[in-house]
Amino acid sequence: MRALITLLKRHNHAYYVLDKPSISDGEYDGLRQQLLALENQYPQLVQADSPINTVGGEPLPFFTQVAHDVPMLSLGNVFNSEDLAGFLRRANERLGVPIGEYEMELKLDGLAVSLKYQHGKFVQAVTRGDGQVGEDITHNVKTIRNLPLTLAGCEQIAWLEIRGEVLMPKAGFDKLNRQSIERGEKTFANPRNAAAGSLRQLNPAIAAARPLAFFGYSVNQGLPEHIATQSSAMAWLGDLGFETSPFAIAHTHDEIQAYYENVIKTRSGLPFEIDGMVVKVNDLALQNRLGFLSREPRWATAYKFPAETVPTRLIDVEWQVGRTGTLTPVGKLEPVNVGGVTVSNVTLHNFGEINRLDVMIGDMVNVHRAGDVIPKVSGVIGDLRPSDARPIVLPTACPVCDSPVVLPEGEALARCTGGLYCSAQQQEALIHFVARRAMDIDGLGGQWLIKFFEMKLIKSVADIYQLHTHAEHLMTLEGLGEKSVSKMLAAIEKSKQTTLPRFIFALGIRGVGESTALSLAQEFGDLQPIMDAKLEHLQAVADIGEVTAQSIYDFFRATHNIEVVQALLAAGVTWQPLAAADTADLPLAGETWVITGTLGAMGRDEAKDKLLALGAKVSGSVSAKTTRLLAGEKAGSKLDKATTLGVSVVSEDEFLALLERLGG
Repeated sequence: MRALITLLKRHNHAYYVLDKPSISDGEYDGLRQQLLALENQYPQLVQADSPINTVGGEPLPFFTQVAHDVPMLSLGNVFNSEDLAGFLRRANERLGVPIGEYEMELKLDGLAVSLKYQHGKFVQAVTRGDGQVGEDITHNVKTIRNLPLTLAGCEQIAWLEIRGEVLMPKAGFDKLNRQSIERGEKTFANPRNAAAGSLRQLNPAIAAARPLAFFGYSVNQGLPEHIATQSSAMAWLGDLGFETSPFAIAHTHDEIQAYYENVIKTRSGLPFEIDGMVVKVNDLALQNRLGFLSREPRWATAYKFPAETVPTRLIDVEWQVGRTGTLTPVGKLEPVNVGGVTVSNVTLHNFGEINRLDVMIGDMVNVHRAGDVIPKVSGVIGDLRPSDARPIVLPTACPVCDSPVVLPEGEALARCTGGLYCSAQQQEALIHFVARRAMDIDGLGGQWLIKFFEMKLIKSVADIYQLHTHAEHLMTLEGLGEKSVSKMLAAIEKSKQTTLPRFIFALGIRGVGESTALSLAQEFGDLQPIMDAKLEHLQAVADIGEVTAQSIYDFFRATHNIEVVQALLAAGVTWQPLAAADTADLPLAGETWVITGTLGAMGRDEAKDKLLALGAKVSGSVSAKTTRLLAGEKAGSKLDKATTLGVSVVSEDEFLALLERLGG
C-alpha cells in the first residue's frame, strides 16, 4: 500500500501540476484499482495520506489560490459491463427505489474549470486544483472564443457557477504544432497538455492565441428551480450559448452499454479527444439523496475505455532516427489483431525501456493499444522465452548517416551525433537554424525550408547560403515571386552578420539553449576554442553540466558536423569575437548569477544585460556553480534549489542598491 501510494502521488503531481503525465490513463487506473482493492481488503490499514481520498494536485504557487464554494471532486471509474452493473446496483440499493433515467456524456479530455457569473456577467475562472482550492485563471479563460462573457436572461441570478472542460480541438492542436515547428519551437505531446499549458500562462495574450474551447457539463450554483434533471441543465447551458458535450438518456444497463460501445466505434471521428464516457443519475433530487464519498459522487461514474491486451511474438527490432537524432527501437511483431486493428509494428520507445521490460528478440510479449490508438508492449511473458532468444543491441553507428551513436551514462535515449548532416534530422535542424532567436532569417519559414529540402535545393543548413544560385528557379514556384525571393535572399545575406552566441545556439547542439550558448561564448571568446575544448574545460563552464558538456564535445568530434560548420564560415557567416579578458577587471567578474521571479523595476532581460555589463555570467539554472540568485516576486523552484545549495539570494531592492553602488 505504501509503495502504491508513493507511486500514485508522483503520477498525480506529474498529471495535475506539471501537465506532463508519465504513464497512460489506463496504467494509472490499474495502479489505483490495486490500492483500492487493498484498502477494501484491509480497511484497518488504510493510510491517512491515501490518494484514493484526494483529488488532483496542489495549486501552482504563482497563481492566486481560490477556495471552491462546493468541492470540485473527481469521478470514480468503471471499466467493463460488470463494473457498470455494480455501480448501478449500489446506487439503486442506496436509494431503495428504482432509478428511472441515466444521463450519458462524453468524457472530454481537457482541464476541468469552474466559472463564476455575477448577475449574468463572467467574473472568475478557477481550476480544480486539489478539489478544495484551485488556481485563479480568469485572465486566460476570458480569452476563449466560444465562452459567453454575458448571459442573457441571467441578470437576476446573483451567483451562477458553471463547471466544464477547457480543451483544444484536434484541428486546432494540429495547426498549433505545425506553427510551432515552423517557428523552431517545441511542440505539444497531446491536446490536453496544450490546453493545460495555455491556461497556465501568466501572459493572457498567449492563451488568446491558442485555439481553446470551453464545454460545460454541470451547474453547481444558481440553477433555476424549474430545472430538475441533468439533461435539462445541459440543454439550458446550450440555450445560454455554451458548448456542451453531446449527451443522451438511457433507462437500463443494456442501453448504457450499447451507447458506450457505439462511442468506442465512433470516437475517432470526433473533433476532440475523449477518454471515456460519464454516466450520471439524471434526476437532480436523486443526486442530492445519493450524495458523495470523500473523493467522488455516488451518482456519477466514468466508464473508461479498455486497453485490450493480446500476446504475440517479437521477431526483430529496427532502429529509426527521429528529427532530433533520437534513435527509437521499433519492434517487428508477428501480426496480431488488437482492438479490431492488425498490429505488426510497435515502438519500444528507447534503450532504457528495453532494459526495463527485459525484452529480447524472440520473446512472447503482451501488446495493447494505449488509448486505443498507439500499440505498446506492456510486458514480457517470461515463462515463454525461447532458448534462442537474442538480446537487443544498440547500434554504434547511425543507421541513416553512419555517424557515431552516443548513450550518455544514466540516460535512456541514444542519439546520432550527426545533427547537421544526418538526413533524418536535417529538416528539424533547418527550422531551428533560421528561427528568430537563432540566425533570424525572416521570410524563410518552415514551409519553404521543407519544400526546398524536398526539392533537394537544400541538404544542410550551409546550403541556405547558396540559395541565391537558384533565384530564377525560386521565382517560378507558386507563392513566390520576384519580390518575395528578393526579400528572402536579402534576409539570408543579412543573417551572415551575427553574434557568436546566436551562431552556437543555431547549430542545435543538444542541451545548448540561448543561455548556455552565451556562457560558451563568454568563456571561450570564439568558435575554434570551443571546437577544440577538452571535456573537462567544457564541464567547468557555468550553466553546463556533464551531459551537455558531452553533447558539445561529441558534436564537434563528428566529421560531418565540422564540414557543415566550415561550409557556413566559407559562405561568409561571421561575428565579432568576444574578448574574454575584457571582463577580468569588472566588479562582478568571476560570478555566476541566476534570475528568477518577477522584477518590478525592470524586466529580466534588462537585469541580465546589467549583470553582463558588470562582468558576471548569467545562467538559466541553479547549480553548485551559481554565485548568487536574484529573486523577484513569486520566485519558485529555483529559489528552493538555491536555498538547498546554500547559494546567496539577492532581493530586487538589494540588487538595485548593488547597481547603484557599482554604477551599473
